[in-house]
Amino acid sequence: MERPTWDRYFMDIAILVSSRSTCLRRKVGAVIVKDKRILSTGYNGPPSGLAHCADVGCLRQRLGIPSGERHEICRGLHAEQNAIIQAALHGVSIEGARIYTTTFPCVICSKMLINAGITEIIYREGYPDELSASLLREAGVRIRQLKDAQ
Repeated sequence: MERPTWDRYFMDIAILVSSRSTCLRRKVGAVIVKDKRILSTGYNGPPSGLAHCADVGCLRQRLGIPSGERHEICRGLHAEQNAIIQAALHGVSIEGARIYTTTFPCVICSKMLINAGITEIIYREGYPDELSASLLREAGVRIRQLKDAQ
């Protein structure tokens, strides 16, 4: 049996983490890693203690809002945001780390990742947000798509 690369290993974990999502539109998982150690994980969903979209429905879906627009009316947080928050909540520095995420980050998440000191983003699926990619390039954050992730 072939041993997976570290990239595949951590992306497989991000995919597993995404299964915790209760989002009705897109299940996303993220894993923040430094020196081959997992620092934090996150998946998209509402703040702790609040009802999940699977239980109360999706306002963006009801209003017919396309993917990538009007994030402010979504009750959920993105996987990258939750991973950053979990690290902060537990006092774990993520400066200089990389993030594995099942979907390329939106512009809001990208700005947070830049300010958190993330140096590389490894993603599985694309996301239509050119401003996000532009800001990440300008900030010097490395971006790689891992196409062979399961």
